[in-house]
Amino acid sequence: MIRFKAGAPRTGRSRTSPWASDHCCPLRRALARGLQPGVLGALGTGLALHVGRSLLREVRQNRTTARTAQRMLRPPPRVDGLAVAAVQLSADRGARLGGDLYEVVATEYGVRAIIGDVRGHGLVAVPAVSAVLDGFREAAHGESDLSGVLRQLERAMGRHLRKRARDERLPAGTDHGLWIAEEFVTVLLLEILPDGEMRALNCGHPWPHLLSGARAEPLARTGPLPPLGPFPLPAKLPVVSCGRLLPGDTLVLHTDGVEDARDADGTFFPLPEVLASAACEAPPAPQSVLRTILTALVRHTGGPPKDDVALLVLRNERPSPRAPAKPRGAACPDPAGPSPTGPLQHPA
Repeated sequence: MIRFKAGAPRTGRSRTSPWASDHCCPLRRALARGLQPGVLGALGTGLALHVGRSLLREVRQNRTTARTAQRMLRPPPRVDGLAVAAVQLSADRGARLGGDLYEVVATEYGVRAIIGDVRGHGLVAVPAVSAVLDGFREAAHGESDLSGVLRQLERAMGRHLRKRARDERLPAGTDHGLWIAEEFVTVLLLEILPDGEMRALNCGHPWPHLLSGARAEPLARTGPLPPLGPFPLPAKLPVVSCGRLLPGDTLVLHTDGVEDARDADGTFFPLPEVLASAACEAPPAPQSVLRTILTALVRHTGGPPKDDVALLVLRNERPSPRAPAKPRGAACPDPAGPSPTGPLQHPA
């Protein structure tokens, strides 16, 4: 135990310290006598300027984060023979990033794509978007099957929710199950093999539409799995076989902000009819499909969207498979069959 000797100066402020004298400390003297109106006004002005500068720095930082995340969301125009086009619109006025996400990558297992929708919109949803995209970019190259990719996304979403709970310091007695159910993400995972075969896993997300010839129809009609977040995934993940994306076919992936958009009378946006119109173009290039959908969407709603919107268009521009080459020296078969008299003899 530390004891102080009587009469000895204690550590800290001594009588010989300049801070011990009101004569040498204007701030202490002002506090002792009470703040004058002029002093109070000066302190208030300084505090307001400090808060204003802090808010300005925060806004600039948020805009920088949004621009960086938006650049990360832009897919390359071509991925392993697939032409790619994408667009995202935020429901928050002035925001460049919302709660929708998408990505396309070429892996040794084929082209893998993701599109998702986080509950909420604007910058509030950015942390969840980042968690899911980071998990996808790592798992798409590391997992040999699509179910393994989805398991990684489930773990990434779980880590995000636990971090959010720690950051917000939820009080004791909070119903964590109810709170976690308030944040979830719908996800569609798609895998396109070199021969065009498609496989998908759907967690509560709208199915894409396939534009083939002059037709536009849903890629599949099976019931989806639950969204990531509120409920654990089942032990067995049923990967859905979705046929083939043939050369010249186009696939349109979208979030529910597209098909749930309404006009002034409450009528939903007729996405299948708009896609059927886009399929009649020759050829339906990805950028042209995006233009057709967005023009019809803005005309239908009469202005900017009320919810976040994301569209991802993939078109198979790989060369058509060629017939096997014939060996040199082999004669083409006669459709009428072999001649009984042997090969024809031409006169000299």
